[in-house]
Amino acid sequence: MRALITLSDLELVGLLKAGDHAAFAAIYDRYKGLLYVHALKLLKDEDEAQDVIQEVYAALWKNAPHYNEAIPLKAYLYRAVKNKIFDIFSHEKIRSEYVIQFDEIIQKGTWITDEQVRERELIAAIEAGLEQMPPKMREIFELSRFSGMSHKEIAEELNLSDKTVKTQVHNALTILRLKLGSFFCFFLL
Repeated sequence: MRALITLSDLELVGLLKAGDHAAFAAIYDRYKGLLYVHALKLLKDEDEAQDVIQEVYAALWKNAPHYNEAIPLKAYLYRAVKNKIFDIFSHEKIRSEYVIQFDEIIQKGTWITDEQVRERELIAAIEAGLEQMPPKMREIFELSRFSGMSHKEIAEELNLSDKTVKTQVHNALTILRLKLGSFFCFFLL
């Protein structure tokens, strides 16, 4: 092992490509401290920096037979560390964006869905109340509430007295209140 310490990076890479475990250990010992400090500066987390270094060395060993000797070992290792860190940052950014989007979907989506369900139920309850009304009362109520006509305009159009229109609208509202009363009590609970 002592003799390996004196070898150049290029010589160590040659031995590494041949599967020499001692050459790998020598490379590890030569650069582990420098790479760790480099990773720690960028990550600001000791455990994460150590994980990055381990991954880089594992990849170096796995891909050793294909290592391009034209690339200086030190530059290769620094670049590998930097790339791993960029991958971490990229995944953290994507993860945080997913979390933000998921929170928005939960916050907006749930309330939108609840509101839509309530709106549909309310419309169904109103329609059921309208179905219970006699035809003339329903016509008067729809002209009053949905067409925005005044009692006087309805009376003139249907050839009725103002008092009859007013009574029919009042009775229609009473029917709807009874029909919708339980609906509103249900949502208040």
